[in-house]
Amino acid sequence: MDVQFNSLKQEKDHIGVIFCDQNCKLIGFGKKLDQLSKKYISRILNTDESFKIRNSKNFDYLIVHQPENLKLSKLYIFKLKKFKEYQIRDFQILGGHIFSLLSFYKENKVILYPDGIISSKISFINSITELLTGFSLASYRFDKYKKKDTERNKKNKNSLKATKFKVSSSSNTRLEKNYINVKAISEGVSLTRNLVTEPPNVMTPPEIAKNATSLEAYGVKVTVLGEKEMTKLGMGSLLSVGRGSEHESKLAIMEWKGHKNKKKKPLAFIGKGVSFDTGGVSLKPSGGMEEMKYDMGGSGVVVGLMKTLAMRKAKVNAIGVVGLVENHIGNMATRPSDVIKSYSGQTIEVLNTDAEGRLVLADALYYTQEQYKPEFMVNLATLTGAIVIALGNEYAGLFSNNDKLSKQLEDAGKIEDEKLWRFPLHENFDKMINSPIADMQNISYGRGAGSITAAQFLQRFVNRVPWAHLDIAGTTWTKQTLPTSPKGATAFGVKLLNRFVNKYYEGK
Repeated sequence: MDVQFNSLKQEKDHIGVIFCDQNCKLIGFGKKLDQLSKKYISRILNTDESFKIRNSKNFDYLIVHQPENLKLSKLYIFKLKKFKEYQIRDFQILGGHIFSLLSFYKENKVILYPDGIISSKISFINSITELLTGFSLASYRFDKYKKKDTERNKKNKNSLKATKFKVSSSSNTRLEKNYINVKAISEGVSLTRNLVTEPPNVMTPPEIAKNATSLEAYGVKVTVLGEKEMTKLGMGSLLSVGRGSEHESKLAIMEWKGHKNKKKKPLAFIGKGVSFDTGGVSLKPSGGMEEMKYDMGGSGVVVGLMKTLAMRKAKVNAIGVVGLVENHIGNMATRPSDVIKSYSGQTIEVLNTDAEGRLVLADALYYTQEQYKPEFMVNLATLTGAIVIALGNEYAGLFSNNDKLSKQLEDAGKIEDEKLWRFPLHENFDKMINSPIADMQNISYGRGAGSITAAQFLQRFVNRVPWAHLDIAGTTWTKQTLPTSPKGATAFGVKLLNRFVNKYYEGK
């Protein structure tokens, strides 16, 4: 999407997007256009009784064709209900609705006139930046494997051109300067969505690592460990998961040093990257197994987040670590009852090979804290089906050993509407993963508290470092279109963690 920023003006044969309040009173540049049209716009508004009384929707609209005395060929008038109370997420949703409407009508030459949309909760510059973020996120599409669309695009060169979208404002210079934040979020989210959406025969562990390596173009230092290096280090837990696959397991480490003190402890983000999860020898049922391509959602979020931080040159030192495996069946696959030795030295009795994500994270977490001494660690994983039973698709599960870290993550999630719900950790839950023959077993001996015992397992690989585990199994994928996300991969976590970093750690 090509976005240009201009001062307040009209342009011939363009579509204008303006706004009015819930009482149908024009705001911002809409007032000026109404004057130029000799009140033609307000007359249309006042004569459309149905538009005047509709108040059930947060975002309603009216289309004015060929407005008199104006250069603009058409106007979209959005009615905003109580916009002076809008917060960040409201502006993002508004941007998503605007994109959806313009896309539905296949509009091309569009000018947005945002002046006048002033909220008491957020500055004008930030509010329009968030609107543009929502607009950009809603524009995401993944259609690279649709042959008919590809052939149609080749024949119709115009369809390959980006929509010409202009922002006309008295604050155009400041908005343009702030646009890097929109691009950073949009590209980070798009990268995550692409990684999660790609089919598993394409997005293998080496291919995810290759995508992580692409961040070197943005100043990120990337190191990729293969099976030989991980075997030498003793990462038996992670390596046990990928033993049945023809694709080599990888550990990708991404380092961004944006703080003025390059030696300051990094913020660490760790992701589970199971490129496809058959369940291994503990084979999953066939129904729904196709969804297991997004079992690498945690790693996708970490890669996308690192791109976002690098693109906007975040003033932090951050590290992203992703454990990348494919959980398959083969003559070398791990069996239930095998005992493996982790990088930490602790032994694990594997009772269920479908509880594999925790085995990947165990080594990734311990390696991160031992090698990089981070300020804190946040890991993300599509870890348990139990979290979906508990929270559905509205919240991700939060487990932590640190109240401050938890509160910061929860607050950032509320701002971005990527909501978290904290669950308890307790020694009595921890006892449920004790093994009679090893230091621990990878599942509990009971049916209850599946998400909690999984988190207790992870905590055994965390020493005194502040740590949080986000179980995003229910929020990584959506089966319905959302205001800023089409059906499919949501990239839940990229915006949340970017906000978390910016609000609490940027430059400090």
